Amino acid sequence: MSWLENSILARMGVAGGRPGRTHALTEARQGRYHYVYGPYAEPVLTIEPGDVVVAETHDAFEGKIRSETDRPSEVLRFPYLNPQNGPIFVKGAEKGDCLAVHIKDIRPRGPQPVGTTCLITEFGGLVATGATALLNKPLPEKVKKLHVTVEEGVKWSDKITLPYEPFIGTIGTSPEIEAISSLVPDYYGGNMDLPDVAPGAVIYLPVNREGALLYLGDCHAIQGDGELCGVALEHPTHTTVQVDLIKDWTIAWPRLETEAFFMTIGSGRPMEDAARIAYRELVRWMASDWDFDEHEAYLLLTQCGKVRVGNMVDPKYTLGASIKRSIVGEPKGR
Repeated sequence: MSWLENSILARMGVAGGRPGRTHALTEARQGRYHYVYGPYAEPVLTIEPGDVVVAETHDAFEGKIRSETDRPSEVLRFPYLNPQNGPIFVKGAEKGDCLAVHIKDIRPRGPQPVGTTCLITEFGGLVATGATALLNKPLPEKVKKLHVTVEEGVKWSDKITLPYEPFIGTIGTSPEIEAISSLVPDYYGGNMDLPDVAPGAVIYLPVNREGALLYLGDCHAIQGDGELCGVALEHPTHTTVQVDLIKDWTIAWPRLETEAFFMTIGSGRPMEDAARIAYRELVRWMASDWDFDEHEAYLLLTQCGKVRVGNMVDPKYTLGASIKRSIVGEPKGR
């Protein structure tokens, strides 16, 4: 039996993990892409729990960096980065519920070289920025355009080929009343840049208003922990997700389930606060759904908890705290 058949998605979802109708969210159907997460845009799709969406996502630059001679400072316009597909209205979703998004597939689209990474002036983990103001001169701008395929991976150079390890960099639901930049991660998800949000995983997102209003975009072909220079291998994609709804399962921060582990995700600054949020949420999840005493869960995670750094460059940093499925077993059902 596949682990998905016993997942939280399958046991608690309105559709029970069964796929419904498939919707094509093409560039034409999307129309204008969005640069904020918020409740003020009209939904581009209305779906039932269990429905599948195949979205044509843009890269983080909406295709504006076309060659290695382009200068990001000249062709990009902050804060218009991380274009998002959506919002997608999920029937029956109400505040206090949870969206369960099973990431089924991510494939590059468009003419090669389809992948883009670059150095951007005063942006990144090892440079001076507006928030960490130093007298160092900015790094020179540099662009790399790379061939990316599912079968052959990422051709970095004549000597180096990297595997194709795609994931959704930015995914989340609408806040209740705020409109927040798609560059920012927070309690609703957003720009978490967490490589575990990958095909095969199920991400659980809090519903803050009617219809949930799901956004997604900013898919990466591969990324190291921390997204060190601030720009992973950005690429446009065909991304396929199955969206289910869990009624009355109220979560404060995003959660993730895979065949190997359970994870809670926190975002904040400084980085230790993001880690604290993630671990606190995992302790509370273990207490509520595995009947651990919170102090016992705290002690156990001290011995075997794992931390994954999503990004260390965005307005808020993102970390995921996890524990292996083989250690805790399956959570209790309702």
